[in-house]
Amino acid sequence: MGSGDLVLQYLRAPVPQYLRAPVPQYLRALVPPIFSVTMFLSRLLRSSGEAKSLFKGKVIHGKMIVSGILDDVYSSNHLISMYVKCACLESARLFFDQMPERNTVSWTILISAYSKMGQAEEALECLQSMMDAGYEPNEFTYASAISACTSIGSLRTGKEIHGRLYRFERYSTGYVSNSLISFYAKCRKITSARLVFNEIQDPGTVSWSSIVAGFCQCGEDKEALQTFVQSLKAGMEVNEFISATVLGACTSLRDVKIGMQLHCLFIKCGVASDPFVETGIIAFYVKCGNLTSAEQIFSELRRPGLTASAALIGGYAQGRHKRKAVKLFSDLHLAGTVPNEHTVSSVLPACQIEEGKQIHSFIIKLGFKLVAFVGNALLDLYAKSGFLTDSMKIYSEMQTPDLVTWNVLIAGHVQWGYYREAAELFRTMNLEGKSPNAYTYSSILNLCGDLPTIEWGKQTHCCTIKCYIASDIIVGSAIIDMYAKCGKLTDARKIFNSIPSKNVITWNSLLIGYAQHGFGKEALEIFNLMLVEGIKPNGITFIGVLSACGHAGLVEEGVSYFDLMSREHGIVPQIDHYSCMVDLYGRSGQVRRAYDFIEKMPIEPDKVIWRSFLAACRSRRELDLGKCAAQHILRIDPDDTSAYLMLWRLYSDAEMLDEMASVRKAVKERGFKKEPGSSWIEVQNRVHFFKSGDVSHRNRDIIYEIVDELTGQILEEAEGYVPAALLIQQEEQILE
Repeated sequence: MGSGDLVLQYLRAPVPQYLRAPVPQYLRALVPPIFSVTMFLSRLLRSSGEAKSLFKGKVIHGKMIVSGILDDVYSSNHLISMYVKCACLESARLFFDQMPERNTVSWTILISAYSKMGQAEEALECLQSMMDAGYEPNEFTYASAISACTSIGSLRTGKEIHGRLYRFERYSTGYVSNSLISFYAKCRKITSARLVFNEIQDPGTVSWSSIVAGFCQCGEDKEALQTFVQSLKAGMEVNEFISATVLGACTSLRDVKIGMQLHCLFIKCGVASDPFVETGIIAFYVKCGNLTSAEQIFSELRRPGLTASAALIGGYAQGRHKRKAVKLFSDLHLAGTVPNEHTVSSVLPACQIEEGKQIHSFIIKLGFKLVAFVGNALLDLYAKSGFLTDSMKIYSEMQTPDLVTWNVLIAGHVQWGYYREAAELFRTMNLEGKSPNAYTYSSILNLCGDLPTIEWGKQTHCCTIKCYIASDIIVGSAIIDMYAKCGKLTDARKIFNSIPSKNVITWNSLLIGYAQHGFGKEALEIFNLMLVEGIKPNGITFIGVLSACGHAGLVEEGVSYFDLMSREHGIVPQIDHYSCMVDLYGRSGQVRRAYDFIEKMPIEPDKVIWRSFLAACRSRRELDLGKCAAQHILRIDPDDTSAYLMLWRLYSDAEMLDEMASVRKAVKERGFKKEPGSSWIEVQNRVHFFKSGDVSHRNRDIIYEIVDELTGQILEEAEGYVPAALLIQQEEQILE
């Protein structure tokens, strides 16, 4: 029988015997030399609380009731503390409200409990009641109250508490000061946090760690590193917490040199083997692009933890080593290591859809809850792969969807052209009280640009101004792209000029906007200005440049830029760049040169390139080359309806009736049907959708009457014009 059971057996004795009988021999080891019932029961309550044994605590509480000891505030405080440690806060508050006598410690225990258990409002209300009752808080009371302000971001209340401390010159100890530093840092008032730190006469390790972490939280990573150096000069002992913090600062700065020096320092100080520091070191090398060092450190770990594995897998997944990420995850599983939620969420971005489905099944089998970061990773996988129904199902199963969840859903629907559904998701998100951030507005602006709906775009732009994020690089680039796609290039240029800091995405948005609308010279001016400003172009930049040259008819300039891309900027041409060059030659009528270019391509041309070349052949009546292009398209995709239609038009222009009939016969045998074309227009802040031959609109009679009038005017004034309706009718005849 253990000592705890002996204590309970003794406590269950009748009250008179308990109060009068001497202490039994087997309990004397547990009782201090100077024995009193109050001290004895207080010690038992403390041990019950530390063991989180609510049952034993309640037994002692019952004995205290029948013994009449609860009038003693010392014992009552221990009883409150026991209930708090056993996570039974309601019982603690109920007993507190019934206490005949309280002191500062009683209030402090309750305030601290509310603060630690996430009930910050109750903690602050309790503090107010305490002061209204005439009790003076102590340093632990103030520290708990400040912690409550930190958790809910209540800057005003925290400042009031700080003002009271300053006014009465109380408790300038490190304990309270550290709480204030953490409070101001998390409220992004790092200047105030620094002032509090400077008032500490002899800052300890916790104080130094708090201010360094504060700088990191506020994005002042350079200041965090400088402060860390000052702490070393002041003789601060390096611990695991501050090591992981400064590694995070180096990771944000991508400063490899300083990070390697810190790595050496942590080895010398003996903290490099801490799991959190190990993970921080691997994450640092991964995000700095030094996967070789990350792999070496990982291989030297005696027992790699799941956090270190997740860091390396995440590095592989975000880079160009997605297969390595999947393999490392598979190796962990084969070695008998059960992955956790973080490991699973790290590998999902590297998975193809089928692999992702297997891991999804694995998640269900292991019984993982769909917490935010796991659910969001699954959502992103399904949404980017076009499985939007599955992504919505996962959303419905998630326990705590957050803002990232909504952003992934909205972006996925915009990506695949489900604009109505994306707009409905955005509306639902606002109704549920989720405030959009930069990524949300970026997706909505992309939606407005793709439709395009300029009025929605303007309203969204106004919302970003009200939220003070219009000058954000991500949002600003999306605003420029939206105005450019809507044809408002003057507005796009104004926004571009108003953004204080621009990156390559910002420049590309304006450049491509000019190129898409045929302003080739203006696009090239933007490109040259971009080089003058020291912005390094990427592959997308040169897609815009080559497209601009094609629209402006600048063939030789386009050839020069194509060579410049790889020679001076080290960008390997991709299929989109080759497609731009074929289009460049085709638009200028140099069909034979375009064909020679395709023949010399180091990569296999896709059907987009051949389709562009076929269109050029038709415009120049190059029958033989056009037939060759159509054959290549149908070899890649035998069911490409557009290839048959373009080939039929080519034969029609050449008045080759037999060949036209042959194409029509092939189409009929394959059973092709032309998908009706669709369009939309925005009128009075409402988007109207139309399809070819659509008669469902309530104003269809007025619409068709106006279309007929406009067509008649065009036929009278524009000689040689062939109405699109006639072309559509011809295509439908082919596909009948």
